[in-house]
Amino acid sequence: MGSKSKKQDPNAPSQTRIPLPELKDSDKLDKIMYMKEATKRIRLGPDNLPSICFYSFLNAYQGLTAVDFTDDSSLIAGGFADSTVRVWSVTPKKLRKVKSAADLNLIDKDGPVYGISFSPDRNYLLSSSEDGTIRLWSLQTFTCLVGYKGHNYPVWDTQFSPHGYYFISGGHDRVARLWATDHYQPLRMFSGHLADVTCTRFHPNSNYVATGSSDRTIRLWDVLTGNCVRIFTGHKGPIHALAFSPNGKFLASGATDGRVLLWDIGHGLMIGELKGHTDSIYSLKFSRDGEILASGSMDNTVRLWDSLKAFDDLETDDFTAATGHIHLQDNSQELLLGTYMSKSTPVVHLHFTRRNLLLAAGSYNP
Repeated sequence: MGSKSKKQDPNAPSQTRIPLPELKDSDKLDKIMYMKEATKRIRLGPDNLPSICFYSFLNAYQGLTAVDFTDDSSLIAGGFADSTVRVWSVTPKKLRKVKSAADLNLIDKDGPVYGISFSPDRNYLLSSSEDGTIRLWSLQTFTCLVGYKGHNYPVWDTQFSPHGYYFISGGHDRVARLWATDHYQPLRMFSGHLADVTCTRFHPNSNYVATGSSDRTIRLWDVLTGNCVRIFTGHKGPIHALAFSPNGKFLASGATDGRVLLWDIGHGLMIGELKGHTDSIYSLKFSRDGEILASGSMDNTVRLWDSLKAFDDLETDDFTAATGHIHLQDNSQELLLGTYMSKSTPVVHLHFTRRNLLLAAGSYNP
């Protein structure tokens, strides 16, 4: 798999456009592990749906506000309203012991943690909080390495780039910021939203970032120039979930209006609308090969959609319409592959493992 070099897409930016740090030996080993796991990946489709493993946070009286899994699905982190971040090992491999419980109680508590993100190499964890800072934590020593101050108000979301090193944050100040782990100041500021930036996502090639906002729009920004290159409008409420398809050509978004919208990034058009959820959507994830889109909502369900069919049904002449939107037929029911109810647990986060098992997480509300 490694030797088959993919032909460069003529429309894609060059692979060296964004400067990236050198790969360490541990990164190369991880790439080999990733390749091995990929050979065991289950091919998903309408006739072969993923198994779903649900992680319920019980007695989470501290208020679960954010969840993230490492790419290799070995660790899970939760951000809580009591301003703590907790990390669990999902595998039998135990975490290192660092501080006693008594020491942990002495920590300053400044505000709920709203966004968390693991670095791809599993060495770091980012958290963003109501206190206006983003913190970088070491997963080796479980200590805070840096506090990034740039936002003056709560920071609703943060996410590492697929290559690590860079990360994006968005907050109540209506601005998204691009950072590098070794710089105190942001490298770029993306301003243009008219209300809070509620969610942030990197494009798989790290050249672009998408931001969703309470102003009901999604903007796509060029990381190198800082320019806004796309604006997507169509949602009827604040946007809380974004996901790029693995091939980088499509974007899915979910909002408080309970709808999932699908966008063609190249043409800047809405190409699908998935209806079915009855409450806000807080997580979206494509399977590793992009055949299935999973959506998690506050209505306590996970729904699976046939994303391959949604994108394959597009004809290129659909895009010749100069109106800005192509004619959408409402085929939500055809595309819905399954609805999975939890007992009483809103779905806060979704994650496909490297073998295409779907992990979901949320806190049980009795």
